[in-house]
Amino acid sequence: MSTDTTILVMLLDGPLQSWGHASRFQRRTTALHPTRSGILGMLCAALGVEKGSDAEAQWLTRLTPEAGVRLTVLTLPRKVEGSREPLAIRRLEDFHTVKGTRNAKNKPKNDAVITHRQYLLDARFGVFLNGPREVLDELAAALRNPRWGIWFGRKACIPAAPVLQGMVATEAEALALLGETGRGMQEFATVVEADSFAEGTDTLMDAPVNFKTRVFKPRRVAVGVPITELAGD
Repeated sequence: MSTDTTILVMLLDGPLQSWGHASRFQRRTTALHPTRSGILGMLCAALGVEKGSDAEAQWLTRLTPEAGVRLTVLTLPRKVEGSREPLAIRRLEDFHTVKGTRNAKNKPKNDAVITHRQYLLDARFGVFLNGPREVLDELAAALRNPRWGIWFGRKACIPAAPVLQGMVATEAEALALLGETGRGMQEFATVVEADSFAEGTDTLMDAPVNFKTRVFKPRRVAVGVPITELAGD
């Protein structure tokens, strides 16, 4: 089996996105960047892998950092014609009133349930999966012709542009695929998987083990800000 690595480049561009990682009961929040669980869930849908199946367990194992697959997320500016400044990412909170729900004893509830659901507006992200070529080839084929629908965290959050941008060998080539030729990674807000606890800046409970039973493991990440912000511009 080949041990060559490459970068699978994805563009997450849509009017709404929602990347839950700390949702509880009726309050469904969103992170400000795509989570590992959200990205892997999208890929499993493209592959047609059922929740809780042996196939899911195999894929989630193949897509771990321990298996050589690492995830990098960068926030891309949404540029507006005639404006020098990109649009800021905003959070939208939607209220849902749901009737016909059941309690823990499977009995119908008389009262409606109000849920609070958050979404990101004006968000664009680049996602790099770095790993073995043979694994990424299968993912790329699934993204070109997904078996099930893919979305950005929730079914209402559909892509506005092709998700798969291509596969390349370097980060410079990956940025070029996203239309950011000549720029470096240090110019973007990034979330990178840390090699050790000391190298990380935050811990997220978003490494999926089983989507059906909603079991997740902690993941250590390093969050970077653009060099322009560090310079005070």
